[in-house]
Amino acid sequence: MTLMLYDTYERRLRPFVPLVPGHAGLYACGPTVYDYAHIGNLRTYLFGDTLRRVLALNGFAVEHVVNITDVGHLSSDADLGEDKMEKGSRRTGRSAWDIAAYYTAAFQRDLARLGILAPAVWARATDHIPEQIAFIADIERKGFTYRTEDGIYFDTTRLERYGHLARLDIAGLRAGHRVDLGGKRAPTDFALWKFSGDARRQMEWDSPWGRGFPGWHIECSAMSTRYLGALFDIHIGGEDHVPVHHANEIAQHEACHGHPPARYWLHGAFLRLADSDKMSKSDGSFLRLDSLVERGFDPLAYRYLALGAHYRSKLVFSWEALEAAQTALGRLRRAYFALPAGGTPDAAYRQRMLDELNEDLNTPRALALAWEVLKSGLPGAVQKATLRWLDEALGLGLDAWVPGVHALPAAVQALVDARQRARVEKRWQDADALRAGIEAAGFSVRDTPGGPVAEPLAR
Repeated sequence: MTLMLYDTYERRLRPFVPLVPGHAGLYACGPTVYDYAHIGNLRTYLFGDTLRRVLALNGFAVEHVVNITDVGHLSSDADLGEDKMEKGSRRTGRSAWDIAAYYTAAFQRDLARLGILAPAVWARATDHIPEQIAFIADIERKGFTYRTEDGIYFDTTRLERYGHLARLDIAGLRAGHRVDLGGKRAPTDFALWKFSGDARRQMEWDSPWGRGFPGWHIECSAMSTRYLGALFDIHIGGEDHVPVHHANEIAQHEACHGHPPARYWLHGAFLRLADSDKMSKSDGSFLRLDSLVERGFDPLAYRYLALGAHYRSKLVFSWEALEAAQTALGRLRRAYFALPAGGTPDAAYRQRMLDELNEDLNTPRALALAWEVLKSGLPGAVQKATLRWLDEALGLGLDAWVPGVHALPAAVQALVDARQRARVEKRWQDADALRAGIEAAGFSVRDTPGGPVAEPLAR
């Protein structure tokens, strides 16, 4: 089956046909590194990693670029408020440059713990100021900019299809706008270059328009063009990017090059907490990956949880759901580890798995097929090879996992020994009661040819 992807721009499933046969250019909007990423952010990067893996499984060589926003993202998408990097600097007492480096490293560590493959290029906005200035200059030469007291702005009224990605009601937005535009001609116009205006500001550069810093949106246009060309295959991000950031990227690119930058636009849905609309860093209360680890969860349990929902579907996070995912992952790991090696993937199952993944990354169905393989009558070595092949897309690291060695408390060891004696003596009722005692103490027990193995229960 051909790889089918849901294109937000066209609002339909489309067969993936690359610009260059056998290659795929993939650009992902990365984090604004003024704070730690929360697990809602990380869900988007898990979706991007799955896409990259499925492209590779289909034989495409993927050129994957992820940007790092370390300047220019203001606290309001309306180009108002303070640069988040400067705000983060004041919060921490460290320089904006220091916190950018610190939170970039923290983000990259989180991706590694989740089994997310590193991109070919990490593109930092502050490393590409000349490219951004050149891109703005091109837009200016083509008549799409104007100057205000605080910066150079993009004139969205010049583009007939502005906002098409989000299906924005532009006429309604402009007619209904009643607040001060702060010098902008229309509420949808956005900053390309902002003048500093603050002696305390740390991140600023000279430009043809005056000393200042780039707007948030221009960085992605400039860096995607630098690394993937003026037209590339796929642009991805979270669904929150659709109405503003990606709409503005497309506008800049159409003004400069006459067409959108990417041929396919994919967006992942929010992660929601059970008692809130969505997870957000704006109020300082959010769950980090470390929050899960501190409560005894394996980061890959969160990956398993995310794979259990389609990337375009809402995923509601709860500790109970994560506990169920960790239990399921533990069962899958142990079953995989116990299988003998040396087989080759079953062709029928491999095709079924690829068909599901090629149906717009249907990871829930692919996971279901993994469990079906374990219940099939296939030889163990074939089961293992088939699951190994599937894990190239799922990224659960099944091959790397080995059972931990746990020192049992003396009381638990005594229960395990007593249960084993009861089993040898065929006192099954006693053995069941002793198993219940072991589990009440926080351990599971399973019987192997080498004797019973007790492990801490998955949280």
